[in-house]
Amino acid sequence: MTRKLQQPYFETSMGSAYHGDAFDLLKQLPDNSINLIITSPPFALQRKKEYGNVGHDEYVDWFRQFIPDFYRVLTDDGSFVLDIGGTWIKGKPVRSLYHFRLLLAICETFHLAQDFYWYNPSKLPTPAEWVTVRRIRVKDAVNHVWWFSKSEFPKANNRNVLKPYSDSMKKLIKNGYTPKKRPSGHEISDKFQKDNQGAIPPNLLAFANTESNSYYQRRCRESGIKEHPARFPAQLPEFFINFLTTEDDVVLDPLAGSCVTGEVAEFLNRRWLCFDLVEEYLQGAQFRFEAREEDDKEEVERQSTFRMESLLDG
Repeated sequence: MTRKLQQPYFETSMGSAYHGDAFDLLKQLPDNSINLIITSPPFALQRKKEYGNVGHDEYVDWFRQFIPDFYRVLTDDGSFVLDIGGTWIKGKPVRSLYHFRLLLAICETFHLAQDFYWYNPSKLPTPAEWVTVRRIRVKDAVNHVWWFSKSEFPKANNRNVLKPYSDSMKKLIKNGYTPKKRPSGHEISDKFQKDNQGAIPPNLLAFANTESNSYYQRRCRESGIKEHPARFPAQLPEFFINFLTTEDDVVLDPLAGSCVTGEVAEFLNRRWLCFDLVEEYLQGAQFRFEAREEDDKEEVERQSTFRMESLLDG
């Protein structure tokens, strides 16, 4: 028997967004029901933001409340990916260690499958006092993106995120390679020249965050709705959804903002759930799905929607 759960704020055939506190909404999800949790929570920045960021001194305690339910709702081969930015100690040109303390706290429950770094070349040179005024620090342009797993062998396939070969690698594959020992002592065999349809990506992900006139932004402006001020680029969830899930898997963003994760999951034919505490952000998030729903209107009408109840129904 399906128990009564909170109704979605909006929904599509592939997913649903919910307005509420993620801590409470997570309690409504059944065990082992989510294949991937990917989120970018408010960072512990020096300045308070309108979306409610917590200070670095209390950040770990604030985030700890989510960890047990994240672990509980994930499938045994599921993953949890966290995009987190660092911050500076107020008034001093030295860094806070809050995000490293958070890493250790999460690893009391999860395995650290791999650490990634998101390089954003469009990041502004801040804090200005140390970077552009006194010139004693350089621009901080990298976020930590930590991939945690419930087991030591989570579902993953790097064949789904291969990068195009460089021109030099294409030339090597075409002309052949003589096996030899490199100066480092590594033995390079003739298998090195095998064409694997692409290069395995590194754990440094370079995506500029320069969105300025997207459909989402235009519709927000037309409707007088405030855009979410801290959206991550679609390429970030796209990489991990492709890497760590397959079609029809369930992706959850519990601190979703404008639901970039849900939009990407829908495009990649994954089922999705998004939670957020700020209603205005969800009002704007609906615009992300307008064009797709119009294109697939007949198909959407034929299908049932995906909600939290769907997970309880099995």
